[in-house]
Amino acid sequence: MSHERNLSYLNEHRLIYRRLPTTDVPTIEDKDFMFYENGTYQCYELFRSSAKITTYKSLKWHLLVLWYLNPDLHPDKFVRLAEYITHKPNGFISFNISESALDKIIYEVNMSDLDRPPKNKLRKVIFKPFSGLTKEMKLSIVGQLIGVTNKIHPDDVYACMIDLHDNKQKITIRKLSELLNVSSRTIHRHMCVDLKREKELLNQQL
Repeated sequence: MSHERNLSYLNEHRLIYRRLPTTDVPTIEDKDFMFYENGTYQCYELFRSSAKITTYKSLKWHLLVLWYLNPDLHPDKFVRLAEYITHKPNGFISFNISESALDKIIYEVNMSDLDRPPKNKLRKVIFKPFSGLTKEMKLSIVGQLIGVTNKIHPDDVYACMIDLHDNKQKITIRKLSELLNVSSRTIHRHMCVDLKREKELLNQQL
């Protein structure tokens, strides 16, 4: 059984789970989006996609980002947040996790250096909140902007995979190549093992 993601706990407790780049300057900016030709690692947008957390590694990263974005959060409240995220009916994760496994992840996150931003995916196109653009319009803009640069990064492929998934479309090499305005061979060249696995998982969730 699939559960809709419930963000009420995060919103009620005013927890930060999305942050735009803080110091990186966009190459192009208008009222709807920001485009970074060389990309930025400073954008954190947890739970932007409808895709669920499917692995322990991804769960730990999400909790690490929440810990990083909320530096004043009391450790006890962080534990309650982690328990909320990992309660499967709340719609964040696709698997059950034991109490001991979660305790281990929480401990490792607590021991992390908050002065170092968590490893993040490269983002080139960032849409502003309440832009009013449809998912189809966003897909078109991403393809136009990234295609113009004539160079793509595996994270560009991943971003398009997420957008296709959110648009309830099956992810295929052909669709990715059309969106990014590159050849299918180029997409295959950038499809590492992790991306291939993510493609399969996202398509299974449709």
